[in-house]
Amino acid sequence: MTFKTILLGSALIASPLAAQQAPQVILPPEPDASTTATLPAPAPKKRETVDESFGDIVNRTPGEIVQPLPAPPAPILANWTVANAKALVAFAKGIAVEGLDPKDYDIPALEAAIAAGRGDALNEKASRTFQWLVEDLRDGRTPMDARRQWFVVDPDPDRMPTQKLLDAAVATGKIASTLRALNPVNPDFAQLRSELATAKDPRRIKLIRANMDRWRWLPQDLGKFYLLTNIPEQKLRLTVNNRIIKSYRTIVGKPGRTATPQLAEQVEAVIFNPTWTVPQSIVKGEGLGNKVLNNPGWARSAGYKATKGENGWITVVQQPGPSNSLGLMKLDMPNEHAIFLHDTPARELFQQDNRALSHGCVRVENAREVAMTMAMLGNMTTKDDIPAIQEEVQDITGSGEYTRYPLQKQWPVYLTYFTMATDVDGKLTTFKDVYDRDAPVLAALDQPRQQNRARETDEEVVEIVDDLQT
Repeated sequence: MTFKTILLGSALIASPLAAQQAPQVILPPEPDASTTATLPAPAPKKRETVDESFGDIVNRTPGEIVQPLPAPPAPILANWTVANAKALVAFAKGIAVEGLDPKDYDIPALEAAIAAGRGDALNEKASRTFQWLVEDLRDGRTPMDARRQWFVVDPDPDRMPTQKLLDAAVATGKIASTLRALNPVNPDFAQLRSELATAKDPRRIKLIRANMDRWRWLPQDLGKFYLLTNIPEQKLRLTVNNRIIKSYRTIVGKPGRTATPQLAEQVEAVIFNPTWTVPQSIVKGEGLGNKVLNNPGWARSAGYKATKGENGWITVVQQPGPSNSLGLMKLDMPNEHAIFLHDTPARELFQQDNRALSHGCVRVENAREVAMTMAMLGNMTTKDDIPAIQEEVQDITGSGEYTRYPLQKQWPVYLTYFTMATDVDGKLTTFKDVYDRDAPVLAALDQPRQQNRARETDEEVVEIVDDLQT
């Protein structure tokens, strides 16, 4: 096997060249129970009563225990000086440089409270404006229902609670610096911010603002090392200290039901020589199960093994090998969507410009190089560990046997969706909106600011059950 050298921080890491080319595999794209109906017993009549403990009308049956409603969250308040409040007004008036709109923060009401001097009105108005600014700068202004197929729960509100930020800002008088420190630390965000300062075209300004907001949906700091896929760019970045060490072309989901969702997960292991459990949509729907059972010679050459249960259920598993639909490796990143990064035998597809071709999972160019690099970076403690890990992984890949190789240091992986971003060459670029996800974000920027926004989406999880080769 030949190797090339990747400079990673201060360590020189040898990683395998592109995997051996393999021929493309072309795959073919409950009992009823009878019951006796019975009429339900009549339910006890409910009566409307006023529960004086929370002044509400509730429906309850006689003798039913009524649970009290949860207490509302404590208001976020601080004792403001006029000087601190004026600093807050100045920051809010200049918030457009951060891609936000001064009209969202009720500046006239705050200025009126300042004119009246210290007291409850100033404390309430200033604390409210500060809270709204924190929420938008830290969490993003876009409400959850406009974030299509967004399944990331931002940890920043737990890491940087609003009340704690407010107390520190008021105690130190560092109003502007406390708020400004909430910006994402990724250099891509800073480049968008710089571009916003010089942009003139209103459409471009809105697109910059939308993509600045997308960065705020993510954790403020993505970590020391991580993998990041920008779906519209169709590239994977291996990143250390916010510097792209290597990039790879990817194949992402087709538009529609199998569009790749936006996720933040952890890579727990590298699976070398993976198996592929064929979904029932192919086993039963396309007749593959019977074909494998009835044609053992063909099944053996194609790498399929089938078992038939006593109930007639057929399970088909494609064995490891160069023709396996998952290629020679996949990254184990457990999630409810069954999305992962993997190899493919159809490597010629990486040469296409439009690579939105998969059933949702992300296929990675030079996947064996990615796997080797992940195995080393996830398990080495010093540079001296590299040769032993490299030799072990070579033995595993050469064995042709399914092997799960755990990572002692789990790698974050982010599946993101930026239509304006710094490309892998460092140039700010606009990418095609392949899934039409810009429209709801842009529309949200034109709507009044939404308060009490949800932190988690209630959008349907689309489980990816087959990642057939195109």
